[in-house]
Amino acid sequence: MHELSIVQSIIGIAEEQVRKANAKTVDAIELEIGALAGIEWEALDFAWQAGVPQTVLAHATRSIHRIPARTRCSACALEFESAEWFAPCPNCGEILGDLIQGRELRVKTLVVS
Repeated sequence: MHELSIVQSIIGIAEEQVRKANAKTVDAIELEIGALAGIEWEALDFAWQAGVPQTVLAHATRSIHRIPARTRCSACALEFESAEWFAPCPNCGEILGDLIQGRELRVKTLVVS
């Protein structure tokens, strides 16, 4: 379950920002996670519940913005929402394209105190 290592990385980022701000805790954390980031949502929730107690994130409000995947067709340049890595273009049927969003996995904001 790589979600636990992801949660551990998020905790590390939060701890670093708390130190830099000379704060004690995180009040809120905002994450951006792309639809094709390879995250299992239930596993992420489980890992969060297991990993966050006794850390600077223990009492933080967590919000997650799910970023839909978007692809630009390599043949006709149409941009479209895609549910998989090699989604066929709805305009021309081409399956090769550039994924322009949907792989995100980042801490967008932290509110510390």
